[in-house]
Amino acid sequence: MPAHPTAEQRAATRVRPARSPVMFQSWHHLLFLHWAWDPAAIQATLPEGLHVDTHNDRAYLGVVPFWMDAVRPRFCPPVPGLSWFLELNLRTYVHTADGTPGVWFYSLDCNQPVAVQIARTLFSLPYVHARQTGVRPDAHPEGLANFTSQRQSDSSRNHFTYSGSTPPALAEPGTLEFFLAERYLLFSRSRRTGCLYEGRVWHTPYRLSPARVTRAETSLFVDNGFPSPDRPADHAIVSPGVDVSIYGLQRLHA
Repeated sequence: MPAHPTAEQRAATRVRPARSPVMFQSWHHLLFLHWAWDPAAIQATLPEGLHVDTHNDRAYLGVVPFWMDAVRPRFCPPVPGLSWFLELNLRTYVHTADGTPGVWFYSLDCNQPVAVQIARTLFSLPYVHARQTGVRPDAHPEGLANFTSQRQSDSSRNHFTYSGSTPPALAEPGTLEFFLAERYLLFSRSRRTGCLYEGRVWHTPYRLSPARVTRAETSLFVDNGFPSPDRPADHAIVSPGVDVSIYGLQRLHA
Protein backbone atom coordinates (compact mmCIF):
# COMPACT_ATOMS: atom_id res chain seq x y z
CA MET A 1 0.00 0.00 0.00
CA PRO A 2 1.27 3.52 -0.75
CA ALA A 3 2.29 5.60 2.25
CA HIS A 4 0.08 8.59 3.04
CA PRO A 5 2.11 11.81 3.43
CA THR A 6 3.24 12.53 6.97
CA ALA A 7 3.30 16.01 8.51
CA GLU A 8 7.10 15.90 8.18
CA GLN A 9 6.89 15.13 4.47
CA ARG A 10 4.44 17.96 3.89
CA ALA A 11 6.76 20.35 5.77
CA ALA A 12 9.82 19.15 3.85
CA THR A 13 8.40 20.32 0.51
CA ARG A 14 8.29 23.89 1.86
CA VAL A 15 12.11 24.06 2.15
CA ARG A 16 13.85 26.03 -0.59
CA PRO A 17 15.78 23.65 -2.91
CA ALA A 18 19.57 23.91 -2.85
CA ARG A 19 19.87 24.03 -6.65
CA SER A 20 19.34 27.10 -8.81
CA PRO A 21 15.88 27.91 -10.22
CA VAL A 22 15.31 28.07 -13.97
CA MET A 23 12.54 30.68 -13.89
CA PHE A 24 10.89 33.35 -11.76
CA GLN A 25 7.19 34.26 -11.63
CA SER A 26 4.74 36.18 -9.46
CA TRP A 27 1.24 34.81 -8.81
CA HIS A 28 -1.33 37.41 -7.77
CA HIS A 29 -5.00 37.64 -6.73
CA LEU A 30 -5.53 33.88 -6.51
CA LEU A 31 -8.92 32.30 -5.88
CA PHE A 32 -8.92 28.70 -4.64
CA LEU A 33 -12.32 27.04 -5.15
CA HIS A 34 -12.51 23.41 -4.01
CA TRP A 35 -15.11 20.70 -4.23
CA ALA A 36 -14.95 17.52 -2.14
CA TRP A 37 -14.81 14.51 -4.46
CA ASP A 38 -14.89 10.73 -4.34
CA PRO A 39 -11.25 9.61 -3.92
CA ALA A 40 -11.86 6.51 -6.07
CA ALA A 41 -13.18 8.65 -8.94
CA ILE A 42 -10.05 10.81 -8.85
CA GLN A 43 -7.72 7.83 -8.51
CA ALA A 44 -9.20 6.39 -11.71
CA THR A 45 -7.94 9.46 -13.62
CA LEU A 46 -4.35 9.39 -12.34
CA PRO A 47 -1.34 7.86 -14.08
CA GLU A 48 0.36 4.82 -12.59
CA GLY A 49 2.72 5.91 -9.84
CA LEU A 50 0.53 8.63 -8.36
CA HIS A 51 -2.08 8.23 -5.62
CA VAL A 52 -4.92 10.51 -4.58
CA ASP A 53 -4.14 12.60 -1.50
CA THR A 54 -6.91 13.13 1.06
CA HIS A 55 -7.74 15.27 4.06
CA ASN A 56 -10.00 13.54 6.60
CA ASP A 57 -10.63 10.87 3.94
CA ARG A 58 -11.91 13.43 1.43
CA ALA A 59 -10.31 14.18 -1.94
CA TYR A 60 -10.67 17.54 -3.65
CA LEU A 61 -10.86 19.06 -7.11
CA GLY A 62 -9.75 22.67 -7.26
CA VAL A 63 -10.40 25.52 -9.70
CA VAL A 64 -7.81 28.31 -9.42
CA PRO A 65 -7.88 31.56 -11.46
CA PHE A 66 -5.08 34.10 -11.01
CA TRP A 67 -2.71 36.60 -12.62
CA MET A 68 0.79 35.57 -13.73
CA ASP A 69 3.19 38.52 -13.51
CA ALA A 70 6.83 39.13 -14.50
CA VAL A 71 7.32 35.59 -15.81
CA ARG A 72 10.91 35.23 -17.00
CA PRO A 73 13.80 32.80 -17.32
CA ARG A 74 16.46 33.10 -14.65
CA PHE A 75 18.89 35.15 -16.72
CA CYS A 76 16.38 37.39 -18.54
CA PRO A 77 14.27 40.40 -17.52
CA PRO A 78 10.49 40.38 -17.92
CA VAL A 79 9.30 41.23 -21.44
CA PRO A 80 6.25 43.49 -21.94
CA GLY A 81 3.54 41.64 -23.84
CA LEU A 82 4.97 38.23 -22.96
CA SER A 83 5.60 38.14 -19.21
CA TRP A 84 2.16 39.18 -17.94
CA PHE A 85 -0.91 37.02 -18.54
CA LEU A 86 -3.74 35.12 -16.84
CA GLU A 87 -4.13 31.48 -15.87
CA LEU A 88 -6.95 29.18 -14.82
CA ASN A 89 -6.35 25.58 -13.75
CA LEU A 90 -8.22 22.48 -12.66
CA ARG A 91 -6.18 20.44 -10.21
CA THR A 92 -6.21 17.73 -7.60
CA TYR A 93 -3.83 16.59 -4.88
CA VAL A 94 -1.71 13.49 -5.08
CA HIS A 95 1.30 11.75 -3.59
CA THR A 96 3.89 9.20 -4.66
CA ALA A 97 4.16 5.68 -3.27
CA ASP A 98 6.65 6.90 -0.65
CA GLY A 99 4.31 9.69 0.51
CA THR A 100 5.74 12.75 -1.27
CA PRO A 101 2.80 15.17 -1.76
CA GLY A 102 2.13 17.37 -4.76
CA VAL A 103 -0.34 18.62 -7.36
CA TRP A 104 -1.71 16.97 -10.49
CA PHE A 105 -3.09 19.36 -13.14
CA TYR A 106 -5.88 18.29 -15.47
CA SER A 107 -5.70 21.51 -17.47
CA LEU A 108 -4.15 24.97 -17.33
CA ASP A 109 -5.84 27.62 -19.48
CA CYS A 110 -3.75 30.64 -20.41
CA ASN A 111 -4.14 33.65 -22.73
CA GLN A 112 -0.45 33.82 -23.74
CA PRO A 113 0.21 31.39 -26.63
CA VAL A 114 4.00 31.55 -26.24
CA ALA A 115 3.70 30.58 -22.57
CA VAL A 116 1.36 27.74 -23.52
CA GLN A 117 3.88 26.32 -25.98
CA ILE A 118 6.85 26.67 -23.60
CA ALA A 119 5.00 25.04 -20.70
CA ARG A 120 3.78 22.15 -22.86
CA THR A 121 7.27 21.59 -24.30
CA LEU A 122 9.56 22.14 -21.33
CA PHE A 123 7.32 21.08 -18.42
CA SER A 124 4.96 18.56 -20.09
CA LEU A 125 1.98 20.38 -18.60
CA PRO A 126 -1.50 20.29 -20.22
CA TYR A 127 -1.73 23.98 -21.08
CA VAL A 128 -4.56 25.18 -23.32
CA HIS A 129 -4.80 28.55 -25.07
CA ALA A 130 -7.93 30.51 -24.12
CA ARG A 131 -9.33 34.00 -24.46
CA GLN A 132 -9.11 35.61 -21.02
CA THR A 133 -9.74 39.01 -19.50
CA GLY A 134 -9.51 40.29 -15.97
CA VAL A 135 -9.89 43.30 -13.71
CA ARG A 136 -7.62 43.31 -10.68
CA PRO A 137 -9.12 44.24 -7.31
CA ASP A 138 -7.05 47.44 -7.06
CA ALA A 139 -8.64 48.59 -10.35
CA HIS A 140 -12.21 47.70 -9.37
CA PRO A 141 -14.37 50.30 -7.61
CA GLU A 142 -15.48 47.74 -5.01
CA GLY A 143 -12.12 45.98 -4.67
CA LEU A 144 -13.28 42.84 -6.51
CA ALA A 145 -11.23 40.63 -8.79
CA ASN A 146 -13.10 39.87 -12.02
CA PHE A 147 -11.77 37.02 -14.19
CA THR A 148 -13.16 35.46 -17.39
CA SER A 149 -11.83 32.64 -19.57
CA GLN A 150 -13.19 30.94 -22.67
CA ARG A 151 -11.67 28.32 -24.97
CA GLN A 152 -12.57 28.04 -28.65
CA SER A 153 -15.75 26.11 -27.84
CA ASP A 154 -18.75 28.32 -27.10
CA SER A 155 -19.69 25.92 -24.30
CA SER A 156 -16.35 26.39 -22.51
CA ARG A 157 -16.91 29.44 -20.31
CA ASN A 158 -15.57 30.49 -16.93
CA HIS A 159 -16.35 33.64 -14.98
CA PHE A 160 -15.35 34.55 -11.43
CA THR A 161 -15.87 37.62 -9.26
CA TYR A 162 -14.33 37.51 -5.80
CA SER A 163 -12.51 39.22 -2.94
CA GLY A 164 -11.13 38.41 0.48
CA SER A 165 -13.44 38.76 3.45
CA THR A 166 -10.86 39.24 6.23
CA PRO A 167 -7.18 40.21 6.47
CA PRO A 168 -5.07 37.33 5.10
CA ALA A 169 -3.12 35.05 7.45
CA LEU A 170 -0.89 31.99 7.21
CA ALA A 171 -2.52 28.55 7.20
CA GLU A 172 -1.90 26.35 10.22
CA PRO A 173 -0.37 22.91 9.52
CA GLY A 174 -3.01 20.20 9.69
CA THR A 175 -5.85 22.43 8.53
CA LEU A 176 -7.74 22.01 5.27
CA GLU A 177 -6.37 25.37 4.09
CA PHE A 178 -2.82 24.11 4.59
CA PHE A 179 -3.60 20.85 2.76
CA LEU A 180 -5.08 22.67 -0.24
CA ALA A 181 -2.76 25.65 -0.66
CA GLU A 182 0.63 24.65 0.71
CA ARG A 183 1.82 22.66 -2.30
CA TYR A 184 5.35 23.06 -3.62
CA LEU A 185 5.67 20.16 -6.02
CA LEU A 186 3.85 19.30 -9.24
CA PHE A 187 3.82 16.11 -11.25
CA SER A 188 3.61 15.90 -15.03
CA ARG A 189 3.75 13.17 -17.63
CA SER A 190 5.70 13.33 -20.87
CA ARG A 191 3.39 13.07 -23.88
CA ARG A 192 6.25 11.48 -25.83
CA THR A 193 7.51 8.82 -23.41
CA GLY A 194 4.76 8.56 -20.80
CA CYS A 195 7.34 9.00 -18.03
CA LEU A 196 6.43 10.90 -14.87
CA TYR A 197 8.36 13.96 -13.75
CA GLU A 198 8.32 16.14 -10.66
CA GLY A 199 8.82 19.87 -10.63
CA ARG A 200 9.56 22.00 -7.58
CA VAL A 201 8.50 25.55 -6.87
CA TRP A 202 9.38 27.69 -3.89
CA HIS A 203 7.73 30.75 -2.39
CA THR A 204 6.97 32.17 1.00
CA PRO A 205 3.81 30.60 2.48
CA TYR A 206 0.52 31.93 1.16
CA ARG A 207 -1.39 34.46 3.20
CA LEU A 208 -5.01 33.33 2.93
CA SER A 209 -8.46 34.53 3.84
CA PRO A 210 -11.98 33.19 3.32
CA ALA A 211 -13.27 34.25 -0.09
CA ARG A 212 -16.32 36.37 -0.76
CA VAL A 213 -17.43 34.93 -4.11
CA THR A 214 -20.21 36.77 -5.93
CA ARG A 215 -19.89 34.83 -9.19
CA ALA A 216 -18.36 31.44 -9.97
CA GLU A 217 -19.24 29.79 -13.26
CA THR A 218 -16.93 27.14 -14.67
CA SER A 219 -16.98 24.52 -17.39
CA LEU A 220 -13.60 23.03 -16.41
CA PHE A 221 -15.13 19.92 -14.85
CA VAL A 222 -16.98 18.96 -18.02
CA ASP A 223 -14.05 20.07 -20.21
CA ASN A 224 -11.88 17.53 -18.37
CA GLY A 225 -14.31 14.63 -18.30
CA PHE A 226 -15.80 15.13 -14.83
CA PRO A 227 -19.48 15.61 -14.10
CA SER A 228 -20.43 19.13 -13.12
CA PRO A 229 -20.71 19.40 -9.32
CA ASP A 230 -23.89 21.51 -9.69
CA ARG A 231 -23.31 23.15 -6.32
CA PRO A 232 -21.23 26.02 -4.96
CA ALA A 233 -17.67 25.22 -3.96
CA ASP A 234 -17.32 23.44 -0.63
CA HIS A 235 -14.33 25.62 0.26
CA ALA A 236 -13.23 29.03 -1.04
CA ILE A 237 -10.16 31.06 -0.11
CA VAL A 238 -8.15 33.85 -1.70
CA SER A 239 -4.56 35.03 -1.51
CA PRO A 240 -2.98 38.34 -2.55
CA GLY A 241 -0.14 36.28 -4.01
CA VAL A 242 3.50 35.26 -3.83
CA ASP A 243 6.78 35.59 -5.73
CA VAL A 244 7.83 32.18 -7.02
CA SER A 245 11.04 30.40 -8.00
CA ILE A 246 10.57 27.59 -10.54
CA TYR A 247 12.94 24.62 -10.74
CA GLY A 248 13.60 22.24 -13.60
CA LEU A 249 11.82 18.91 -13.92
CA GLN A 250 13.37 15.73 -12.55
CA ARG A 251 12.46 12.19 -13.58
CA LEU A 252 10.26 10.48 -11.02
CA HIS A 253 11.55 7.01 -10.21
CA ALA A 254 9.04 4.53 -8.84
